Amino acid sequence: MLEYDHLLIIAKDATRKALQSLAIMNVSSSSYAFCDELPREMKSTADGGLEEIILGCLLPTRLPILSEEVGELGVANMDGLRWVVDPLDGTVNLMRRLAPCAVSIALCRGNSPVFGVIGQYPDCTLAWGGRSFGAFIEEFPIHVSTIQDKAKAVLCTGFPSRFEFTDRSGLEFIRLVSSYAKVRMFGAASLSLLNVAKGSADFYAEQNIMIWDVAAGLAIVEGAGGSVRVLPGQHQYSHNVAASNGILQFD
Repeated sequence: MLEYDHLLIIAKDATRKALQSLAIMNVSSSSYAFCDELPREMKSTADGGLEEIILGCLLPTRLPILSEEVGELGVANMDGLRWVVDPLDGTVNLMRRLAPCAVSIALCRGNSPVFGVIGQYPDCTLAWGGRSFGAFIEEFPIHVSTIQDKAKAVLCTGFPSRFEFTDRSGLEFIRLVSSYAKVRMFGAASLSLLNVAKGSADFYAEQNIMIWDVAAGLAIVEGAGGSVRVLPGQHQYSHNVAASNGILQFD
């Protein structure tokens, strides 16, 4: 969409600059700690450094920003547009050298994504898209899968920091995962959604996941021909999110 093309260019540039910073970062010298108020949430000096780079690119647009580290910046505008940013999705993956992580930037109208950009690390490739844009990894189009049977499908999910481990939530989780042939947890919701968008997985679901973790990925899933569902969560900025290839139905 032409009216958003210049903003998409800015988001891509911000993502690439953040990836470049990650590529030269000495991760072993970066410090990290788990949050006192949220014991399963890890924060690192890398998160703040990447956010500073990204905000430096986005602030000149004068659009409001919701970012994981600093919260809300700027004043709401008449269009309801705002940037939603996760400077580093998968901090544990990076700091413990477990798996890939990602930079995630979305332009949203309210909580509905217009487009999203995900920078994958360590391969430093860009995925981007939205309902009116299509979906791409770099310049190569991607599309959701055509799997029709949950018994042959791959589910991506996870336990976000705000997941409440109760008997009820445990039973609901078992009911969810038992419907699928395979279940994968990547430790980064943005990359789980990207796997749905490119057809490597078929369904994604997570409870009380934060909007900055999923906004860009939801946009790319929609651009790739998939369907998404976003319901209010139990915490500020949290949501109960599901995304599918558009064939598998939400319960």
